[in-house]
Amino acid sequence: MDAMKFFQLSAGNWRSQRTTHHLAFRQAEKGELDINVATLEADHPKVIELCELHKINPSLAAGGALVSWQGTMAWDQSDDGHKDSTVMVVVPDADSPRQGKLLREKGYAETMPVAGLYQMDAQDGLVLITEYETMSAHERFSFITPSRRMRTSIVKRFGGFSSASFCIETRIESNLENGSNTGANIETSIGVTSQQQQNVLAPEEYYSILGW
Repeated sequence: MDAMKFFQLSAGNWRSQRTTHHLAFRQAEKGELDINVATLEADHPKVIELCELHKINPSLAAGGALVSWQGTMAWDQSDDGHKDSTVMVVVPDADSPRQGKLLREKGYAETMPVAGLYQMDAQDGLVLITEYETMSAHERFSFITPSRRMRTSIVKRFGGFSSASFCIETRIESNLENGSNTGANIETSIGVTSQQQQNVLAPEEYYSILGW
């Protein structure tokens, strides 16, 4: 699987349950987000525009995605809001399409255009490494089942403060009621059996890999 295939399998609406651990304060903060992912073809105007912004030849792009989100976190003040969107563009290495550059209209940790590195690991997880002016971020996205993703991220600030987040993202599949076989197609693409999907989707508690 390459990064564009990962984005294509991620297209649609998701509900994200997130726990962020603020290491300096030894406290955890929970929140929930609704996320929409829409894939963009390589010749989409937004893809071309972002490539030109980063001074990269648009012909090198494999495509991209428009990601929008809205939600809340437990520590939000009354005027806080988690509603925004960003464009991401995949620019694979010429000799290794499973890795390359990921261009973003806005970064995960800073709201400015940024170019990071991506790599598909041995488990077909999407790993993103981004260096900002004041911090660095390491993120990993992976499919547990076709309808459930896991996301982990670590943000290290140069002043010594760090935070780590763990998210479970569940697909909001409106067309399941219409008998769509989209889930079956995704299942085949990522190699998850129906029994594995049922086991993971059964009600249970989820805990961070860091034990929060």
